[in-house]
Amino acid sequence: MAAFWTEPDFDDHELVQLVHDRASGLTAIFAIHSTHLGPGGGGTRFWHYADPADAMKDALRLSKGMSYKNAMAGLPAGGAKAVILAGPERRKTPEMLAVFGDAIEALGGRYVTAEDVGMAEADMAAIAERTKHVSGLPVPEGHAGGDPGPFTAKGIFLGIKAAVSHKLGRADVSGVHVAIQGTGSVGGGVARLLAAEGAQLTLADIDEAKAAALANELGADVVPSDAIMHVACDVFSPNALGAILDESGIESLNAPIVAGGANNQLARPEHGPALAKRGILYAPDYVINAGGIINVTMEYIARRTGEQSGTAEVYRKIDEIPARLHAIWQECEVSGESPDVVADRMARNLIGRG
Repeated sequence: MAAFWTEPDFDDHELVQLVHDRASGLTAIFAIHSTHLGPGGGGTRFWHYADPADAMKDALRLSKGMSYKNAMAGLPAGGAKAVILAGPERRKTPEMLAVFGDAIEALGGRYVTAEDVGMAEADMAAIAERTKHVSGLPVPEGHAGGDPGPFTAKGIFLGIKAAVSHKLGRADVSGVHVAIQGTGSVGGGVARLLAAEGAQLTLADIDEAKAAALANELGADVVPSDAIMHVACDVFSPNALGAILDESGIESLNAPIVAGGANNQLARPEHGPALAKRGILYAPDYVINAGGIINVTMEYIARRTGEQSGTAEVYRKIDEIPARLHAIWQECEVSGESPDVVADRMARNLIGRG
């Protein structure tokens, strides 16, 4: 693994730390990008990387994205991320989670973790036995917190409606054709919300049985995962892993809008302008997918202050996502820049790096 400070995704991160515990088998990377607005907030990803260098790239990119996401969501939180390098068998043990929790506690509150790919609510509960700097824990019904998936899905759904209004001049999504990549907690939630308002859906997932079951439930079409980016549609909504919008991915798109919840959808910075050059409206991922972090951050604040936030308050904050997207797109029309460039500038100003 190359020195992290020579990586193209290193962006003056405040802390990058490798933790390895031989006894438990834990190997993890912590990346804190910024604590300008508050403790670095961001989930933990449990993933098997064939090349460990990809784990470092993920940690650096995702932590920066969390700085921007939290800032643009108006949250009192900085940006950070943790990556646990899983073995090929993806074995996760209580001992690994205990050591991981101790490592978070040792950071003294600079990092607050939550769920991400490969981690579940039960894992957060196990980590919380070793540190108080964790969110996404089980909460009573009606309280902020718990599974962030439905809250993320709600924000993406609202963002898709905003994009359809801005680009297509449509007041609703009835009859609008949306191709959804990924049918897990987030993508599946987006699909159900869109179906309830009459959207036409095409679904795909690497778990073909999962996509087929959801398609049967919603009366949607289903295509293989490697075909979803070629579908002729009104909106392409990526809700799986990121870096899919590279040269070939952008060239294959047959939609005037890209709006989905996957993190780091643009493979490299030049791919945002490439989308704009093709006339494709892009909803910056860290703006549209902020619903989950809004939920878990408000949960964490409530736990620390003793002033409980309810889900109604969370949803009120999620309802602000479309206005942020419209502000970005409106500035694009004035400046001639692509949405990712405008959003990044707004975010960097908010975290004191303008």
